[in-house]
Amino acid sequence: MTIGNLMRLLSDGEVHSGEALGEALGVSRAAVWKQLKKLDAMGVALIAVKGRGYRLAHPLEPLSGQRVVAGLPAEARHLLARLFVEDQLDSSNEFLRARFTQGAGHGEACLVERQSAGRGRRGRAWSTAWGQGLLLSLGWRFDAGVASLEGLSLAVGVVVAQVLERHGVAPKLKWPNDILLPLEGGELGKLAGILIEVTGDAAGPCEVVIGLGMNLTLPEELRRAIDQPVAALFDTCPGLSRNQLAADAVAGLLTMLADFEASGFAAWRDEWNARHAFAGSDVRILQGAKESEAVAGDVDDSGNLWVSEGGQARRLSGGEISVRRRT
Repeated sequence: MTIGNLMRLLSDGEVHSGEALGEALGVSRAAVWKQLKKLDAMGVALIAVKGRGYRLAHPLEPLSGQRVVAGLPAEARHLLARLFVEDQLDSSNEFLRARFTQGAGHGEACLVERQSAGRGRRGRAWSTAWGQGLLLSLGWRFDAGVASLEGLSLAVGVVVAQVLERHGVAPKLKWPNDILLPLEGGELGKLAGILIEVTGDAAGPCEVVIGLGMNLTLPEELRRAIDQPVAALFDTCPGLSRNQLAADAVAGLLTMLADFEASGFAAWRDEWNARHAFAGSDVRILQGAKESEAVAGDVDDSGNLWVSEGGQARRLSGGEISVRRRT
């Protein structure tokens, strides 16, 4: 019995007895109980109904490769070489990086229900409970070298924002790789993060893995454990299909990647600036142990963020730099 099989049985939100779960899974009630305890430790909220059994506090929609592929338009289906849907991985990015070492990876996408060692930019952990996020990685091979990838993480942000907007959400983009949503009171919470990892020749062919981690449902205890304001998409869009969202994201990213090497970020610059969370705002710039204050401007054709610092224009070009609104 796997956690995934148990979750798929519980995903309808109905009450299931330990006996019925055991019969369906071919294990004892005691084995079911042990797995239910594991779910609780993973942040999956369960409700025990006295004399009847257990149900999820919030119904969820398990990932389905068949449903995701069916939701892709013809162009994206043509660009998709292979789709993996996994119950649990250390990291979906690492999974696709390994695929490249095996001679595959290009045009491949990986969706995972839960990551045990997911990470974001600057080595930070990215945590979600089983089935309560959108954890997606996508591999692509570029011929023109690393220089052709300037601004790629920002273009990814635009694509994901456009997908969300089609579902009635109004996200903002934070340079260089975060997607934010307004919270009650006007504060912005982090909804999603983007991590891009590149291997290969600086001047020749290179292999890129794009990782996207998005909060769909966040239990209160997990929200409290995160040291920044966070948002969850299903707080705003409770009826949205998780598989359709995955299909929309995969389709948008594949279409963008097919054109990016020729067009570069310049084709996406205005769309990014239109959604810039901190445009014209006072910000703090953190770079290692150094901190400075500035006013945020726009990004340029290469994805650099321009700021005004002490009346002087300064270009921020990525690396280990963090920009935060000044309060």
